[in-house]
Amino acid sequence: MDAAGPFCLIITDLTVDLTSTNRKVMKLNIATKRRLAGMIAILTVVFAGIQFTGPSLENPAVTRDFQAPPAVKEIVRRACYDCHSNETSLRWYDKVAPAYWRVAEHVRQGRKGLNFSTWDSLAPADQKAKLWESLNQIVAGAMPLSDYEFVHPSARLSGSDITVLKKYILSLRVSNIPGDTAKISALTRQTRQVKEMKALVDLPKALNGISYIPDYKNWEAVSSTERYDNGTMRIIFGNDVAVKAIQEKHTNPWPNGAILAKVAWDEVEDQYGNISTGAFKQVEYMIKDDKKYASTKGWGFARFKTPAMVPYGKTETFTTECVNCHQPMSANDYVFTTPIKH
Repeated sequence: MDAAGPFCLIITDLTVDLTSTNRKVMKLNIATKRRLAGMIAILTVVFAGIQFTGPSLENPAVTRDFQAPPAVKEIVRRACYDCHSNETSLRWYDKVAPAYWRVAEHVRQGRKGLNFSTWDSLAPADQKAKLWESLNQIVAGAMPLSDYEFVHPSARLSGSDITVLKKYILSLRVSNIPGDTAKISALTRQTRQVKEMKALVDLPKALNGISYIPDYKNWEAVSSTERYDNGTMRIIFGNDVAVKAIQEKHTNPWPNGAILAKVAWDEVEDQYGNISTGAFKQVEYMIKDDKKYASTKGWGFARFKTPAMVPYGKTETFTTECVNCHQPMSANDYVFTTPIKH
């Protein structure tokens, strides 16, 4: 055998081994491709199937549309109507599940909180209140929802858009009348009634079980706000737990046991422009307990109106109204008012 013989045998053996390996790899690739094709087929069937499941989204009749100057109406229609009216216009990508499920939920919650297509169902004072609350949510960056705005850029409001809305809503404000005799008379009557009222034996209780907390009068004032839409001023008081949380910058989330009490009065303005409190309107409580009030985002809500402390709400579901109002502030633990720094 010549010298080349062994090398030829080695090369031949290697060729046989490589051919065998290639065949195994080809078989493996074919099997992998078949499995991959099977998975894609299954996913395609599932994807196609879910397009026919989930919530339905209908556009009910418009009973009475929101009316405003053309510039205001154009902004509201463009930025708000898809979630806050019965004239929702879905883009093609909104209609593809599972994204469609989230969009449908956005619209359902949006209409529940504010529906411009049933504007006539609200009293004039409530209409102004809704506009005022909406503007505050926009300025705070809570509305439009960031994930919705990301895929619906038309909902984005520019600085000039916000200026237009501010001017319109301020034009609806209740202007104080210096020395307003009606408000002064209301305060005088209420003061007399309070003096004649008997002390509360049993504390009034809201339908969700939260009792009126009279000790809020001894708490520390942590912030204030003014409602131009209805001519009231409000002071927010915090219990010891809330005040400590503010001092320690532990307000997002607030600790369990924190209680905020927002008290509202009429504004009374004198001839020099000084503002003082008029007749008492109501006190609202937010009580933090993430386990007890898990169904309402960790907060217990209650409101008591007039000096008689009449509980607000006709059924226990009144808390849904509270949660819907505070929902846009979820990134701030559902609290609107920023505490004054101590």
